[in-house]
Amino acid sequence: MTAAGKALRILVLLALVAASTPAWAAKVYKIRVDGLACPFCAYGIEKKLMAVPGVKSLGISINKGIVTVTMRKGATLSRDTASRAVKNAGFTMRSFR
Repeated sequence: MTAAGKALRILVLLALVAASTPAWAAKVYKIRVDGLACPFCAYGIEKKLMAVPGVKSLGISINKGIVTVTMRKGATLSRDTASRAVKNAGFTMRSFR
């Protein structure tokens, strides 16, 4: 196979991978929470957010006040749902992205 043929095969393979990425990539959201001060606080937020349908996992940075939410394939998290879960845990959502 020529160098041009190999390059073409690589480009086609990369195009196929790039086109298929959204189908299996999980959505990840970052939520900034006011008042997140201790592991007990983190547990309260974790409990409420893990009850939201489609949530796969959470990462919580107490020092930064950031909750990272990873959703299951095909699931999304709305700002309203996230805000309600955080409020039900006794905290205020400052930002959502």
